[in-house]
Amino acid sequence: MEVSLLSLSSSQNLTLKPSTNPLFHFHPSKRSKPPPTHIRAAISRTKKEETVDTVKTHLENCHLIAAIKYKGFTVKQFQDLRRSLPENTKLIVAKNTLVYKAIEGTQWEALKPCMAGMNAWLFVHTEEIPAAIKPYRNFQKEKKLEENDFAGAVFEGKFYAPGDFKALESMPTRAEIYAKLLGALQGPAIGLVGTLQAPARDLLMVLKAYAKKLEDESRQ
Repeated sequence: MEVSLLSLSSSQNLTLKPSTNPLFHFHPSKRSKPPPTHIRAAISRTKKEETVDTVKTHLENCHLIAAIKYKGFTVKQFQDLRRSLPENTKLIVAKNTLVYKAIEGTQWEALKPCMAGMNAWLFVHTEEIPAAIKPYRNFQKEKKLEENDFAGAVFEGKFYAPGDFKALESMPTRAEIYAKLLGALQGPAIGLVGTLQAPARDLLMVLKAYAKKLEDESRQ
């Protein structure tokens, strides 16, 4: 097999022309331009509206909202905390301004004193308030997050400052209230009078328990 060699003398110049073949046609890298300002503003506005709608959704059948100071939390800590919460308790992170926009004009507007700093928001969808708060207390103690305390809460339209949380955490459970009702109904009249003088929430649960007891007995 013959091989032909092309020899160029030193006096000859070799000129390379740009290839017209698209396979060998290179373009300098181009940086993608950011979207126009009006598009970025529209996206931001949409996200804000979605956050407000999310908060409003969590307000449905909500019994308590608490603000937690989350400055310094890591992503893993948030994930661990969410996993430790019961299904009827939700934790979200949202700007104070957006949360306030969602609760403005409602009983939850009493949360206004919490609208400062970095907050995570705990939505409790059960009447068992102590059981809903306890997981965070345990998490706080386990992770040594003394600085990340509750900033405040609203329950039945009343604002609870951090120093008032003992009242929330010591509320009787439904079972305890039922037992109190049944004991009062079976005991002297003075016991019933004492029960009727209990807070409105306790009295309502007592009456519900008694109605359920009568209903169960009628079915037997």
